[in-house]
Amino acid sequence: MATTLTSKGQVTIPKRIRDAMQLVPGTPVEFSVNAAGEVVLHPARPAGRARKPTRDRFDAVRGRADVAWRTDALMKLLRDDD
Repeated sequence: MATTLTSKGQVTIPKRIRDAMQLVPGTPVEFSVNAAGEVVLHPARPAGRARKPTRDRFDAVRGRADVAWRTDALMKLLRDDD
């Protein structure tokens, strides 16, 4: 899996590697060089109470409504109309 270094020194981590390491956008990562001179990528260790990356809050609840409200019924409930 080859990738190209950009002019800013950035590379894209291939999807197969991201999936295997469970890396999602916002996940902090660390690089190190082992005794053989190979670069090793691993998730950064949390410093203190670092927040775990989460999905977008709207994606987390999308499609979970289990009440089929009709607009007129909801407006009546909210306005307390009789």
